[in-house]
Amino acid sequence: MKFGISTFVTDEGIRPDVLGEALEERGFDSLFLAEHSHIPVSRETPYPGGGDLPRVYYRTLDPFVALTAAAVNTSNLVLGTGVALLVQRDVIHTAKEVASLDLVSRGRVALGVGVGWNREEMANHGTDPATRGALMDEQLEALKAIWTQDEASYHGKHVNFDPIFAWPKPVSKPHPPIYIGGDSRAAVRRLARHGDAWMPISSTTSEAIRRVRGELAELGRTDVPVTVFGGAADADTVKRYAAADVERYTFMLPTLPEAETLAALDGFARLAADHGMAS
Repeated sequence: MKFGISTFVTDEGIRPDVLGEALEERGFDSLFLAEHSHIPVSRETPYPGGGDLPRVYYRTLDPFVALTAAAVNTSNLVLGTGVALLVQRDVIHTAKEVASLDLVSRGRVALGVGVGWNREEMANHGTDPATRGALMDEQLEALKAIWTQDEASYHGKHVNFDPIFAWPKPVSKPHPPIYIGGDSRAAVRRLARHGDAWMPISSTTSEAIRRVRGELAELGRTDVPVTVFGGAADADTVKRYAAADVERYTFMLPTLPEAETLAALDGFARLAADHGMAS
């Protein structure tokens, strides 16, 4: 099993360039960053984790800018989003951002996507929460068209554009891998149709992972690797996911100043080494 780090990079924690270098030095294979464009002052949508919304949600850096900084000081680190809120984004701009990062990093991008939970945040982007799943399905098809076709076009109910030129094209072929978040029936169907990997959150049990694998097999997909986002630094939990044939486990790194972050990473690295991570 591979080991990575998932976190919120903010203006109050370690810089992403320093973080990326520290991860690669310690043998971690990946960095997955959360995204929120903003947090509306109106807090009508309850936080899925319960209680008050953590401070980091208000202060996240743009993930593609942060991952570009991490790319500069690294050569092997997988640079991922966990997850990009695709339904709040312009699909053509997103295609260019992802392809540009993939080019700069020489093909190290993993695009994790999700539909999101904050309805007020979506509304400020003009996104209807009721149709966000259908929108994402079309966006994923449109992204692949832009990345793989010299003259790309797409005509759907929610995404619609005539032929365009859009470069750069990604280094990764046919395109950067798409990691689908969520474990609902709709998410599993989206994963089967559009995804290259599945990214469940750490509250997803190993039993649920086996269930989803069964559902994917019924949909003709038996080849979907799993990356767990935001896992705890707990040996028994790591063992359970390893037994469920999870490809990658990412520890949830608190957003801290540099010295405290490096100390936390040393602890994660020791735990990962006990489960086979090469330093």
